[in-house]
Parts: sequence; structure tokens; C-alpha cells
Amino acid sequence: MRLICTLILFLALFATNGITAQQPSGEKDIYQITLYRFTKPEQEIAIDQYLKEALLPMHHRAGRAQVGVFKPIANDTSVEKRIFVLVPFKNLKEWETYERKMYQDPEYLKAADSFMKLAYNNPAYTRMEQILLRGFRFDPSFHRPPLKNSYKEKIYELRSYESPSEAYYYNKVHMFNEGGEIELFKSLGFNAVFYAEVIAGSRMPNLMYMTSFESMDDRNNHWKSFTTAPAWEKLKSMEFYKNNVSRNDTILTKATEYSDF
Repeated sequence: MRLICTLILFLALFATNGITAQQPSGEKDIYQITLYRFTKPEQEIAIDQYLKEALLPMHHRAGRAQVGVFKPIANDTSVEKRIFVLVPFKNLKEWETYERKMYQDPEYLKAADSFMKLAYNNPAYTRMEQILLRGFRFDPSFHRPPLKNSYKEKIYELRSYESPSEAYYYNKVHMFNEGGEIELFKSLGFNAVFYAEVIAGSRMPNLMYMTSFESMDDRNNHWKSFTTAPAWEKLKSMEFYKNNVSRNDTILTKATEYSDF
């Protein structure tokens, strides 16, 4: 009932602003982001070894060839460090069955054995979190970024936009889709990896997206072109889209050497 009321309110906002909502169509990619938190160098070594030798090969054998592994640049100085793993799935059914198939994979079980059997007082991470996302209707699929620099130079920027309510959240999603924010990013060459709605996670309602750049200077120059673009000036000044983001988290990362992109 709450969701229905929210949708009714949102559709009413459309009507009063002369905007027609478009229904989602076609299949959308499903993304899983797994976040490992750790504090010790030996934990990072254990997680890297598990991902490189067990998890990514398992996904590759299952036909998922583009698994991204990222470490925030702030890992160098923060007390609690993080590793992000991004796995694109073709649809929800593939995501629902992958874990069961994973534990039926003898090569995975062998490679992951030492990681899984670490003692309770010597864990590989302090906490693990998973976020499930669904691709946007105007950009429903994963994109492998066509970057040419080495993994040491490339920047992957993960952004999370939280909204004050579900109605404002749908409004922000509309801003990306029908409002033209995605098209603006494309026109400026942001090399997006994905745009997606968070459908399960600890902080909702929110959406997430990842863009990519050849270097930090390249990233900064792109954002300068975005913030000064006439199309963005017009979009952000529209009364219809006011106050639809209550929190914006920006995480600058670099891919690991063994990441698929």
C-alpha cells in the first residue's frame, strides 16, 4: 500500500509538470556489488587471493567474463579499508541461481578452501555487504569501458545518490532517464560502466552508477565540462527536479591488476 501511494504521488507530480512517465520495457541487467571491509594487510592479501584464484575464475567458467574488482584510493590512508566486487548478470534468474551453482563447482571449492576455513579469530574481513541493483530503463546494460591506460592510471568513480523519500527517489531516476542526465553523460564521454536502481541494500532509496576515466586529470576535466554544460544548468534549475537527492557519496577507485576491466 505504501508503494502504491508513493507511485500515485509521483504520477501526480508528472501530471502537474506536463511530463509523461514511461514504463520500463525489455530486460535489464542485474548487478551485484560485494563490499569487503578490512583493517589488516594480511586480510587484504587473503581477499585478493580468494578473488583472483577462486571467485573470478568461477564466474568466468559460468560465462560471466566481466567482473570488476576495485579498491578506493582512500584505502591508502583510511583505518578501515575496502574492496568492491562488481558482477553483472543478464537477468534476475541468473543471479538467483549463481550461488547454488558456485557451491557445486569443484574447482571453486578447492581454490576457496583456505579462505573459507580461516579461524573465527583470524577472519579475512571485518564485514561483508552486498548490494543488488537493476539497470535503468534508458541504459539497461553493462558497458565495458574502452580505456587504454594501465590499471595503475585508470579511475573508476562509483556514485550513490540517496533520496529523502521514495517519491523523490523515483523523481531522481526520472531525471537520469527521461530528464536526459544519462544522455548528457554520454555526450561528454563519461564512459559509464552502469546506471542502476538499488533494489536491495542497507541504504535505500538510492541509485548508483559508475563512470570511468583514463586518469585523475581526465576525470576532473570531464566533471568540469559537466558542471558547466548548458544542458546541466537547465536540468538542475527545473523546479520539478528540486531536492531529489539528500546524500551523495562519491568513491574514487582503481581496478586491481586481476580485474576484468
